[in-house]
Amino acid sequence: GVGSFGSGGRVVETPRVGDISGSESQRIKSGITEFDFVLGGGIVPGSLVLVGGEPGIGKSTMLLQVAAELEQRGSRTLYVSGEESALQVKLRADRLGASALRVSLMGETLLETILATAESNPPAVMVVDSIQTVFTGDLEGAPGNVGQVRECAARLMRFAKDRGVAVLLVGHVTKGGGIAGPKTLEHIVDTVLYFEGESSLDHRVLRATKNRFGSVDEIGVFRMTERGLVPVENPSALFLGNHQGHHASGSAITALIEGTRPVLIEVQALAAKAGFGTPQRVTTGFDARRLALILAVLERRAGLAF
Repeated sequence: GVGSFGSGGRVVETPRVGDISGSESQRIKSGITEFDFVLGGGIVPGSLVLVGGEPGIGKSTMLLQVAAELEQRGSRTLYVSGEESALQVKLRADRLGASALRVSLMGETLLETILATAESNPPAVMVVDSIQTVFTGDLEGAPGNVGQVRECAARLMRFAKDRGVAVLLVGHVTKGGGIAGPKTLEHIVDTVLYFEGESSLDHRVLRATKNRFGSVDEIGVFRMTERGLVPVENPSALFLGNHQGHHASGSAITALIEGTRPVLIEVQALAAKAGFGTPQRVTTGFDARRLALILAVLERRAGLAF
């Protein structure tokens, strides 16, 4: 009867939970305060972190900065670039400073080669930019398809757990807002971070939507400069207008809770008479249906005509 369950397994020891050594105090500090804060206090060795965001939002810049800071602090990093050539990465590193030039760079997309190289001299942290460009020779299909992305992520997870190497994956976001590739990718990884922002504005928000080692919905705020991303210690200062002792009409300030952090946000409104029967309500950065609901309540309960 035992043979019916298949063969090839082996008996392993099962220690008690209390006998397992290790603690979260071993987190690796990147030195980029907002990045460490969103992760819950730093990078956990052996964790798999997915950093998602629209193309061109600054994911590669941020992770190269993280790698540079880690190198400066004595944690060896390996930056695997399948998206950009070595020269493109070098040009970005030139802008970020001298520490970025010390990061080990690998221009490779074949998973077996990446893992063999990382196994030969395991780094503390490995960045894979991006998971959509990596493929395994064991599967048919082009890089980026569902099977390739899922299998490559699963093998990188096993490598991270077996060797205690923290692996940071870059994942592009589609127009619909999801990670390009299978949704199961978000279930495989330990932490999912989304990098958000308007390309026309200089601020970026890093948000944790899943975190096995910390709280979710924490945000980190950065300012994009020519020297890279600069952490914003007081996000409220970024989201408030320039109030110089006077209160402008049509402006209100409200406090929102983002994760464990209260953030002050300024809301601005402008009303003008419509030259036709039905007025038009337009919103930026605010849900239009919510606006319609609020206006209906104000008209009905507060007696304010809009």
